[in-house]
Amino acid sequence: MGPLLRLGHSKPLSLEDIPSLVSEDEANLAYQKFKQAWDSLLREKDPRNTKNSVLWAIVKVYMKENILIGLLAVLRKISVVVSPLILYAFVNYSNRDEKNLQEGLIIFGCLIVSKLVDSLCQRHWFFKSRRCGMRIRSALMVAVYEKQLKLSSLGRRRHSTGEIVNYVAVDAYRMGDSSWWFHTTWTSGVQLFLSILALFKVVGYGALPGLVPFIIFGLLNVPFAKLLRKSQYEYMVAKDERLRATSEILNSMKIIKLQAWEEKFKNFIESRRDREFECLANLQIKKVYATFMYWISPTIVSAVVFLGCILLGSAPLNASTIFTVIATLRGMGEPVRVIPEALSAMIQVKVSFDRINSFLLDDELKREKRERYLWPNSEKSLEIQSGNFSWDPELAIPTLQEVNLETGFGQKIAVCGPVGAGKSSLLHAILGEIPKLSGTVSVYGSTAYVSQTSWIQSGTVRDNILYGKPMEKDKYEKAIEACALDKDINSFDHGDLTEIGQRGINLSGGQKQRIQLARAVYNDADIYLLDDPFSAVDAHTAAILFNECVMVALRNKTVILVTHQVEFLSQVDKILVMEGGQITQSGSFEELLKVGTTFEQLLNAHIDAKTTLGPSYDEGEGESQMGDVVWSEEIHDSYSIQQSSEGEISAKDLPRAQLTKEEEKEIGDFGWKPYWDYLSISKGSLLLVLGSITHFCFVELQAAAAYWLALAIQVQNITSGMLIGIYTAISTLSAVFVYVKSIFVAYLGLRASKAFFSGFTDAIFKAPMLFFDSTPVGRILTRASSDLSIVDYDIPFSIIFTVAGAIEFLTMIAVMASVTWQILIVAIFSMIASKYVQGYYLASAREIIRINGTTKAPITNYVSETSLGVVSIRGFRSADLFFENYLKLVDTDAALVFLSNAALEWLVLRIEALQNLILVTAAFFLLLLPKTAVTPGLVGLSLSYALSMTGTFTFMTRWYCNLSNYIVSVERIKQFMEIPPEPPAIIEENRPPPSWPTKGRIELHSLSIKYRPNAPAILKGITCTFREGTRVGVVGRTGSGKTTLISSLFRLVEPTSGKIIIDGIDICSIGLKDLRMKLSIIPQEPTLFRGSIRTNMDPLGVYSDDEIWMALEKCQLKSTVNSLPNLLDSSGQLPMLLSDEGENWSVGQRQLFCLGRVLLKRNRILVLDEATASVDSVTDAILQRIIREEFSECTVITVAHRIPTVIDSDMVMVLSFGKLVEYDEPSKLIDANSYFSKLVAEYWSSSRRNS
Repeated sequence: MGPLLRLGHSKPLSLEDIPSLVSEDEANLAYQKFKQAWDSLLREKDPRNTKNSVLWAIVKVYMKENILIGLLAVLRKISVVVSPLILYAFVNYSNRDEKNLQEGLIIFGCLIVSKLVDSLCQRHWFFKSRRCGMRIRSALMVAVYEKQLKLSSLGRRRHSTGEIVNYVAVDAYRMGDSSWWFHTTWTSGVQLFLSILALFKVVGYGALPGLVPFIIFGLLNVPFAKLLRKSQYEYMVAKDERLRATSEILNSMKIIKLQAWEEKFKNFIESRRDREFECLANLQIKKVYATFMYWISPTIVSAVVFLGCILLGSAPLNASTIFTVIATLRGMGEPVRVIPEALSAMIQVKVSFDRINSFLLDDELKREKRERYLWPNSEKSLEIQSGNFSWDPELAIPTLQEVNLETGFGQKIAVCGPVGAGKSSLLHAILGEIPKLSGTVSVYGSTAYVSQTSWIQSGTVRDNILYGKPMEKDKYEKAIEACALDKDINSFDHGDLTEIGQRGINLSGGQKQRIQLARAVYNDADIYLLDDPFSAVDAHTAAILFNECVMVALRNKTVILVTHQVEFLSQVDKILVMEGGQITQSGSFEELLKVGTTFEQLLNAHIDAKTTLGPSYDEGEGESQMGDVVWSEEIHDSYSIQQSSEGEISAKDLPRAQLTKEEEKEIGDFGWKPYWDYLSISKGSLLLVLGSITHFCFVELQAAAAYWLALAIQVQNITSGMLIGIYTAISTLSAVFVYVKSIFVAYLGLRASKAFFSGFTDAIFKAPMLFFDSTPVGRILTRASSDLSIVDYDIPFSIIFTVAGAIEFLTMIAVMASVTWQILIVAIFSMIASKYVQGYYLASAREIIRINGTTKAPITNYVSETSLGVVSIRGFRSADLFFENYLKLVDTDAALVFLSNAALEWLVLRIEALQNLILVTAAFFLLLLPKTAVTPGLVGLSLSYALSMTGTFTFMTRWYCNLSNYIVSVERIKQFMEIPPEPPAIIEENRPPPSWPTKGRIELHSLSIKYRPNAPAILKGITCTFREGTRVGVVGRTGSGKTTLISSLFRLVEPTSGKIIIDGIDICSIGLKDLRMKLSIIPQEPTLFRGSIRTNMDPLGVYSDDEIWMALEKCQLKSTVNSLPNLLDSSGQLPMLLSDEGENWSVGQRQLFCLGRVLLKRNRILVLDEATASVDSVTDAILQRIIREEFSECTVITVAHRIPTVIDSDMVMVLSFGKLVEYDEPSKLIDANSYFSKLVAEYWSSSRRNS
């Protein structure tokens, strides 16, 4: 520790300065040992045996280590029990008329030895138990993560992402102290037993009556512990529920802001917190009763013991007897005070063990042994025979029925069909993700999977493509080129080293999908499973991706492509048509044309969409293939020039900041500011002052009781009854003050919990969208879970324990100085030296804790990301890679926790040595003083205080250091409480009329948008008018600014310059809620929430059942919802209809839900942001018809990649690199040599080959 503390004293520490763990402390070794024990226990387990396997596996692995720790703990407890007996000998020695100095020095020597044993054994016990706890914690954190990689779809439905994060961040994390609490609990019992023996040694049978109240208090502890356990469990469940909801809401913040639902979801989180707060308050108030009970017990027990001595005459009531009994009972006070807390902590540990156990025993993916053949040995790459699969095995009708599929190597197979037909489920069946009821699945070779909703990790573009594989430049560049990413990467500020925000939030939908595709291509697998990868890109890019990526880059690979783009079907080897969970047709394009039915419907819908492009393109049908190539090249060239010039501009700019910044942390000593922040935010200064005053009264009354005994025992005419009665009265009164103090502290903590949660939640919901774009959800969740937990639980008690320790220590010094004033010299030196050592330690410890605050968030973030992308991870067979990365994160975090604990033990060892110096000095002076100089009563009083002084000062130091570390959580939460808010939701003096907008006219005046002041402009001076009641199509290449234009309409990003005027009102002059409630949007990424159909369609609860059913019917979901067991609502008995983020519904169905929402709202302005990208042509045509009919008088802005989607618009807006290139009627633009005509031509050329 020395070199690190020296470095920390000379400069603020950074992560690079932190030494790594030694090999025996690494997470991997801890996990392998745990896994071995876990597997052997599961093999032996009797199904009727309900014992906790996780707990017993930990016991099996760490038994030997804990025997040594237990031995150290017992030695320490023995030394504590021996101290009052040394006091007894000391007082008896000082009471003699003739003193034998040699005998006195032997007693003095025993005192020094007992203190050395006490100090060294305790330090090693604490250090080794925390080290053991760290290994247990690492093992369980890794076990939970590894289980998550194997969890089946049923298991994932039972354990949401938020809950899994909680298992790691709260339950496994808590295990760091489990070993320490365990040994504290049982050795406290041993100490109590030994202390009782010591009492019998001193007062004989007089101690017997004292056992009666002692046993009564002990028995009262049992039901009390059960009550505490129940409250603790309820608190954990309530906390889980809040964190699950918080996680889901943070991941869906964009849609919440677009729909102006912040208030509704904030209230939802607050209602969950209210339940959690109720459990917390219940728990804290119960602890107050426990504190009172355990402070009153020594007083009553000592009074009864003294009474026993008088009645039984077993021992004289002199100074040695009285102060030995008091010192023994004070020694018993430590276990008595710790036992309820220890039991509470062990209850928390047991609850956490149970939760982790139930998670680790949950349903895993049942993967049959996959066969792998080399190319020459087999003609098949994939075979499914009579496969029946179901997401929920209890449902009567399987999700996929009688699937028979065989593919040869290198075949290209397309899967098409209507929304909800089971296309994505078929890919999941091949991956082994969906439970198989019957049949066989054989996969020959490695797989790569591209999901329909793109899964992007936080990190750079390059990291996302390489996916842990080594960089091979040629292969990498070919993958990028095949996926049409080269131009995008050139236009990024930092090229392929550009940081991607949480879940790819700073990329367009098309860019995310192409990065996923590039990842798959670079992975060089044998079989490619592509789930509708072209839905998020325009027709031109889709054609490039299909021709260059699927047909060329993957020409020797087996590709199964789920697609709604009918235009590519003629070029594949086989087409599978799915309907109702079955493969209804299978064959080549020509074969299926002859058969007709479903395939014909899909094709006809596509042809109908094409005919809307106008007769001029039908006439060109007879043109040669060369015509297509010329068109394609012309467009490609015009865009290449545009792109490269843009790339040059970017390259010339100065390097810009990455979107996702390093997590901020405070540096250096902020003095009293964080403490003042805690008290001012919670308005708890008065409660703290009252708590301190009541504790001062308690300490002074305790001292008065001790003084009364020391002085009154010398007075002849004071009877024994009067002596004990007054002592008992004063002590009981002091216990009442402890009770009052505990109430003040509990209310201080509860008030702070409420204030910090309220301020934090307000700030998060009012934060601008850019904050969520640049802040990983893990960072926010860490503050909402562990940091808030510290504010809830630890800080109030740390503050009062520190204050209490200081008051007690100063009182002890005063009492001792009143007997032997000479110790003041040593005491002052000792206190100055202790303060210096403390400052030396805190310089490093504070930074270690702050760094640790930034290493925990990446763990929760990684767990959260893995949970969301686990299907992709397993599809790529890259679970081992993710596992390795996770181990590194756990080890980095563990190193900081380990060093934090080691530094604290380093400090306490030195502090104890300095305090023991005061004890030794006091004892030495008392040894040398003649009998006449000081009465035996005062010798006993002084020495009894001296014996407990070291423990008190150590207690104060430990809690002060804990508080200094805990207060970092206040800094971190306050950091987010000070996020600059977005503009107000409502501006009272400038509210639009209730009927606004009545027309829906939108005027853009020189609109320019930048996401950050130092970033380039995304939209550059756009001026145009969307007339009321018109349908406006917005087209342009990926990254041209289409989504930014939509964001500016909703003020997710404020205009840098220019104005947006809707029906004569500048949208920047009104409140955000007033604006967003009046606009409707179907976003690019459909978002649903865990809950019922009703709460998803109408979160604000303003529409009737009839209106919701009507909307469901119009958006083609009525029949699906009708087939559900509980229709619109989910009752408590039935599972939630929608799991987290609606992942148990297809993307197409989720998009239809979003359409249902806008049909309910019926606003004058509707925005469709790639709204039908994930539905087939038939459904698309139906939806466009519904939108035309239902919103005929509304202004409809459609951002689309499918040309037929926008071709029948009244006006078309073409964007290119943030500039308005064209804005006119589509018929005029098609006739001219325009950008739009080239886009149409490109779409036509790629699709007419299939007509």
